[in-house]
Amino acid sequence: MGKYLLSFLFFALLLVARGQYSPLVTSDTLSQIAWVNDRYSVMSLEEKIGQLFMVLATSEEDKAAAQRIKGLIKDHAIGGVIFSKGGPMRQAKLTNEYQSLSKIPLLIGMDAEWGLAMRLDSTYAFPWNMTLGAIADTAIVSKVGHQIGRHANRLGVHINFAPDIDINIDPRNPIIGNRSFGEDRENVALKGIAFMKGMERAGVLSSGKHFPGHGDTFVDSHKSLPTLDFTRQRLDSIELYPYKRLIKEGLSSVMVAHLNVPELEPENKRPSSLSKNIITNLLKNELKFEGLIFTDALNMKGVSDFASNGITELEAFLSGNDILLMPKDFKKSKDTFLKAYQNGLISEQRLGYSVKKILMAKFKAGLHNYSPIDTKYLIEDLNSPENDVIYEEAIESAITVLSDKLNLIGIKKLENKKIAYVKFGDGVNTPFLETLNKYAKVTQVNGKDIATLKRKLFDFNLIIIGLHKSNESPWKPYKFSQKELFWLQEISRQRTSNVVLTVFAKPYALIDVTSFNYIDGIVMAYQNSRLAQQKAAEVLFGAVGAKGVLPVSVSSEFPVNTSVKTQSLLRLGYSTPERVGMSSIKLAEVDRLVQNGLDSLMFPGAQVLIARKGKVIYNKAFGKPTYESKKELTTNNIYDLASLTKILSTLPAIMKMEEDGKIALNDTFQDLLPEYADTELKDVTVLKSLSHYGRLPSWIAFYLKTLNNKRRPSPEFYRNTPSDGFSIKVTDNMYLQDAYKDSIYDRIGRQNLKSNRYRYSDVPYYIFKKYIEDSYNSGLDNLMDNFLFKPLGANYTTYNPLEKFPVNMIVPSEVDTYYRYQLVQGYVHDMGAAMQGGVGGHAGLFSNANDVAKIMQMYIQGGYYGGDRFLDDRTIEKFNKCYFCDKNVRRGVGFDKPQLVEKGPTCGCVSRKSFGHSGFTGTFTWADPEEEIVYVFLSNRTYPSATNRLLVKSELRTRIQKAIYDSLINEAGN
Repeated sequence: MGKYLLSFLFFALLLVARGQYSPLVTSDTLSQIAWVNDRYSVMSLEEKIGQLFMVLATSEEDKAAAQRIKGLIKDHAIGGVIFSKGGPMRQAKLTNEYQSLSKIPLLIGMDAEWGLAMRLDSTYAFPWNMTLGAIADTAIVSKVGHQIGRHANRLGVHINFAPDIDINIDPRNPIIGNRSFGEDRENVALKGIAFMKGMERAGVLSSGKHFPGHGDTFVDSHKSLPTLDFTRQRLDSIELYPYKRLIKEGLSSVMVAHLNVPELEPENKRPSSLSKNIITNLLKNELKFEGLIFTDALNMKGVSDFASNGITELEAFLSGNDILLMPKDFKKSKDTFLKAYQNGLISEQRLGYSVKKILMAKFKAGLHNYSPIDTKYLIEDLNSPENDVIYEEAIESAITVLSDKLNLIGIKKLENKKIAYVKFGDGVNTPFLETLNKYAKVTQVNGKDIATLKRKLFDFNLIIIGLHKSNESPWKPYKFSQKELFWLQEISRQRTSNVVLTVFAKPYALIDVTSFNYIDGIVMAYQNSRLAQQKAAEVLFGAVGAKGVLPVSVSSEFPVNTSVKTQSLLRLGYSTPERVGMSSIKLAEVDRLVQNGLDSLMFPGAQVLIARKGKVIYNKAFGKPTYESKKELTTNNIYDLASLTKILSTLPAIMKMEEDGKIALNDTFQDLLPEYADTELKDVTVLKSLSHYGRLPSWIAFYLKTLNNKRRPSPEFYRNTPSDGFSIKVTDNMYLQDAYKDSIYDRIGRQNLKSNRYRYSDVPYYIFKKYIEDSYNSGLDNLMDNFLFKPLGANYTTYNPLEKFPVNMIVPSEVDTYYRYQLVQGYVHDMGAAMQGGVGGHAGLFSNANDVAKIMQMYIQGGYYGGDRFLDDRTIEKFNKCYFCDKNVRRGVGFDKPQLVEKGPTCGCVSRKSFGHSGFTGTFTWADPEEEIVYVFLSNRTYPSATNRLLVKSELRTRIQKAIYDSLINEAGN
């Protein structure tokens, strides 16, 4: 009974000692007391001493090294292992082996400040602390800490030596730098608390380091002993401040650095890790810290040169440390401790105080219910999609605009921009450039010398310079080269263009820039990771706003806490399914369905894009342009959109005209084209014709009248080369008679109205095209280029794509054996549109899935996109309405709408507010405002022959749509 009472008193003292609750005491205090007491009561002196040591292990070491660790566990009862380099599966197996040999479960530790990837391959690297320090919202930092904690927990790691709460004041600091949250004490404290609480919430012990503060040094304590030559007032107000804050919030442990701090330790060059004044008097007594106290690694030069092996560890213990990390010679240290105990230098009370704290920590870490690591799905669990979601949210919130003199960020008025990109640095830059080109045409410009480069840049009006440095570790070189510093000034002084500098490196890189006078914008991305590059591009183009705050000073112009906030322009961003409430695992069904389409020869290749909540979360290319192609299809290839032209080009033109009073839904065809006043078509209204309820024929095969009796193009209507009266280019070596355009409209006017029912028809779009072009005295292609495509950044969207793109970028649509008698590639497939020079109101547009999604997203956003209002939201609402549902006509005004009966154009799982269209060549797009989903499917199912209707019969496009909706994660989280 007495021993339990003593243990209870020990815990009570820890609970109330010095007015500070112990962070090691759990809610289940009685069970914790019993477990600690039971273990301690049966331990021998050697076992107690063994608990004080945590030795280094790596999972990449050889069998002999592993056997050495096993010997230390079996023969000397060491208390813990700190793992360094290796791999997660190897470490898990070693951990299980080591734990199986230990009488008392081992406390497993790691340095995983930015995740297990700090030490292990095949694991995830989260942003460095400097990056997290730029985030205003501490909840995001807590998420990062929590996910890192989850990873550590999954790998059987009980204590992560994090967060680093050094205040990095000296830019020259060779060992801290990016590992610090910054130079502002409040920011460091708040981010440290958030990170710590997130990690502890995952069941992993935290450790604040490097006490009393390693941020204002320029010496690496791994190599020598740094000196902090500051007054006590300065140390209290800066270095010690984060520790005071985190201790109050429940910090589990503190790691003591090897530092020379004369103000706190009068003995010359006595490392802080061996200083009773610093550890016992300051940390324990003044700061009232009752958690575990670790030394920093005792094999570091900053301490190992002070005393011999064994003596160093003993002095560290007597100074107040509980756990001695990485002793140079464990056995010698143990012998020294045994002698010190026998000689009375170490009392049982002092030994018991630390050992019981260690046992308390082990109980808190769950080691009283130890179970081996389950290695099944370990790699998958450590690399789940959730990692990218958290990283993306963090980096998106961290990216900081330091300067934006001319409000260039996000970039607007794309139709007026000619953008160049210049790469600085030796790091990768592909994600940045690729993402930039999703928003506008951005050309990388290189030059062997500055004169050549400036000459090449002369024709551009916006230059984006990216400094890309290695993202491998926070210690990699981060500075501009001298040549780059010179080139930066020369480029920015050439005032024929604006210059935006984007830095994918430590902020201190800007210290060497001599002048910012001619640099119009500066974006700090902090790291050169894939996601940092993608998000920086999104900030530049306004897909997301800039929210970050500079965590350190880099010049008098850009002191700590510099921040220029920018707003989102509501352009599409690029993300992961889980970020928008979708399951990437379930979306794998889309891959399977498309592959089934390829295997079933429904089409040679396809692009599929899915966006939700303004973010593209799936954009893939499958197959090849043709069955004979050697090259794989890419997401940049462009397709003949066929009837998607109706809603992506002609319809927005009509909607804009309706807003401007140039057309009304109750206008008739004779109002639009007076020459139809004496035809049956005269009273057909805009509303009915766009709703496909205008009693018009489905289509008219105009081309048939131009063939000879051998069903070949008649010389009466065609020439092989352009000539007077024959300038309408149908395809290569085929020019239609100019006068035939009138014949088309004459023939339309001679049509008889059909029965009064729903009948899909291309015919009204011929009329609308003519009316639009006559109203503006310009071609539909030029009008839409200037009104929509260029301002929107739809750079791959065009009529007659061969005028802008090489032929190998354009997917063939058919081997024509009935009209043109050649491969149709780069020319519109639809015969009627081809006879209009490739520009039809119903067909003729080419694009890729990404650009189609931009237009559909503009619709979802009520006509607003990229900082421009293209259409009024009331206009879109008016046109996205079914006016004749009571007549069994599902269509809106131009838009297709969900079916009214069982079968129809969608999966049946979309909202009534959704809309879209399909195209003859195998295309489809649909937007759902309620779920904020945009879906695009582009294929060339008509290759090599339009008679292939397998895609249509299989209903593959709507089955894919069903898979998309099935991937939605509901509120219950399934």
